[in-house]
Amino acid sequence: MQIESVSEKKAGRHWLRLSDGSTLRLYPQTVAEFDLRPGRELTQEELAKIRAAAGVMSAKMRAVRIVSASAVSAKDLAGRLERKGETREDAQAAVAWMQSLNLVDDLETARQLVRRGLARGYGINRLQQMLYEKQIPKDLWDTALADLPEPDEAIDRFLDSRLGPQADRKAWKKAADALVRRGYLWQDIRRGLHRRGQFADEEPEE
Repeated sequence: MQIESVSEKKAGRHWLRLSDGSTLRLYPQTVAEFDLRPGRELTQEELAKIRAAAGVMSAKMRAVRIVSASAVSAKDLAGRLERKGETREDAQAAVAWMQSLNLVDDLETARQLVRRGLARGYGINRLQQMLYEKQIPKDLWDTALADLPEPDEAIDRFLDSRLGPQADRKAWKKAADALVRRGYLWQDIRRGLHRRGQFADEEPEE
């Protein structure tokens, strides 16, 4: 099999056209690694190695783009890569590579998620939901949530922002329901209501 042409179609990607009419989309690293140039003859074994290397490099570069855009766990990253069309083997290799560079760290990702959730005013239930959605291993949850502040201040701040001195029982209940949706525990919400003279005896809506 002969290489007919190697052309750059867009920044960072090259197209390799072979004598049988097929094409390979490659990153520059793969082109350089295998010294790919027009006119070179490739054996089937060499071509198989190039295809395998191209798959791994594609998964690695896609992993870099995903991680640069958002915090992800190792399991979440592998799943995203597979959904984007990478093979399971290439996805796992890319995740292992990212971990070796300390670019994917489940505990640090968990801590980032917790900090982000706290900044948005979320309680512990919502924070745990975020960890679950990002597929953070459950054995890391306690460590990531270990230094949570007491919820009283956040609850008081939320109630102050939602309720004025003339708020009726319906308004108080609506605020309590909103706190539940934000992930606060009912016993903590109840204490916040009691601090304001509101004796909430009924469970809020979820």
